[in-house]
Amino acid sequence: MNPSNQRPNIGRLVKQPEGWRSFTPYPFPPPGGFAITPKLYKKHEEAIRLVGKLDGTMRLLPDKDYFLQMFVNKDAVFSSQIEGTQATLQDVIAAPVTEEKSQLPPDVDDILHYVHAANYGLARSKTLPISLRLIREIHEKLMAGARATQHAYPGEFRRSQNWIGGKTPHDAFFVPPAPSDMRAALSDLERFIHAKDDYPSLIKAGFIHAQFETIHPFTDGNGRTGRMLVSLYIHHAGLLEHPVLYLASYFKQHQKLYYQKLNEYHDEDGDIEGWLGFFLEGVAEVAESAIETCAAITALRERDTAKVQKLGKKSAESTLNVVHRLFGQPIIGVAEIREWTRFSAPGAYKVIDRLEELRILEPLGKADYGQKYVYADYYKLFDESFRHTMKKARAR
Repeated sequence: MNPSNQRPNIGRLVKQPEGWRSFTPYPFPPPGGFAITPKLYKKHEEAIRLVGKLDGTMRLLPDKDYFLQMFVNKDAVFSSQIEGTQATLQDVIAAPVTEEKSQLPPDVDDILHYVHAANYGLARSKTLPISLRLIREIHEKLMAGARATQHAYPGEFRRSQNWIGGKTPHDAFFVPPAPSDMRAALSDLERFIHAKDDYPSLIKAGFIHAQFETIHPFTDGNGRTGRMLVSLYIHHAGLLEHPVLYLASYFKQHQKLYYQKLNEYHDEDGDIEGWLGFFLEGVAEVAESAIETCAAITALRERDTAKVQKLGKKSAESTLNVVHRLFGQPIIGVAEIREWTRFSAPGAYKVIDRLEELRILEPLGKADYGQKYVYADYYKLFDESFRHTMKKARAR
């Protein structure tokens, strides 16, 4: 890698025949590579330490499949909210138990498509390496049939010019590569993903995301697809056996800075180190938060398992099965209890009453029909706003 202190930029603005100037990437990475400063290495060292600790923590968790889906759901919500979606995590978790789908906020559909695409990508990556083909397949799952898919061309790289901000490319804030330049840039990115180079893994993940967003290869859905790539690559690189590191919450919390750092990355005076530093700080912060969440899940599971085991043997067996299922679907109705236990409606209501008495379930609002219940102490680990709502409600 380039040992100099120079910051090579990644491209330049080129005037197109139509009159606007689009960003044309240089060959990526440049000959000799990018310089990685001691400051970045230090940030990477801390981030990789926390990712390793998270990996070890996850290995100790039982019933991992239930917990993993909650991390995916949370990422889907924040990644979609960055793009302007208004639906919340509660809307998404409650969607499977909402009998009248017309009652769902319209934006929920966008997030459910994201969840489907993320799950598909993780499963597909077991047989297909991260590649342009996989990226197209993920995009197709994300956009096909979604609410806002007009002119999205699911699964197809764009054949025309797109732009960010403004009404036309002439007054746009940023104009990504022209289609012909885009193809070459995507080929470079694919080779970079698979190259056996000396870049530290998390720094490479940061490059992949920023370069993908710079290329902007789809007419719509670039941000969400690019954020999925981060988690896929970290999993693909073998840093995490179980994919639980999702950065969308960090990017949403620092949304203005996120866009600023990406814009400075592909500026003609590119601040590559600034973007990578921001990215690594996000990895460390999210990994530390996920470690705390996993520890809280373990403690909660032990506490509530002990509560249930004090019941009679027959009641404990069926109730414990429900409690374990709640870690995957913490908002439920009587229909879910019936499905999980094969009990009649009266039997299912008895289970709900029992879980309320044990302070494991509580009603989610009040409803004359189709009452929902929430495993509040677990759900709040993933939803900061719900935590505050609970505090206010219990203080009354």
